[in-house]
Amino acid sequence: MTDPVERCLGLDVGEKRIGLALSDPLGWTAGPLPVLTRVSWKGDLARIRELVERLEVRRVVVGLPIRMDGTSGEAAERTLHFVERLKSAVRVAVETWDERLSTQEAERMLIGADVRREKRRQVIDGVAASLILQAYLDYRNAGGKPR
Repeated sequence: MTDPVERCLGLDVGEKRIGLALSDPLGWTAGPLPVLTRVSWKGDLARIRELVERLEVRRVVVGLPIRMDGTSGEAAERTLHFVERLKSAVRVAVETWDERLSTQEAERMLIGADVRREKRRQVIDGVAASLILQAYLDYRNAGGKPR
């Protein structure tokens, strides 16, 4: 079982942006960080590596976009390729977490909070990363059992 006392970084990897979320130092709650605009493989991985080191992250959790029927599509394959490259760029554990509907849930939350459309576009990836990371933390902190 994973050590429950560790800071985790959550990633929602898109083609243009990477949503980021960070857990508290004990690994119980997740909150969004500013989104990274993708520049290049080397640049993206260097910025994530810098965050991992500066924030003393012990584990990176990457949202895996599985289709609703449970199969992997093109987006999941791109994400798995990103994960493999990330594993060689950081010195901490990297794992994936099913992110089905996280962006849609983030959109519903932001609309419910009456966040304007322009602002939603700026923050939705970070909110989605927070939802992914929080689901992972809840599962892990429940002993690996669904809530």
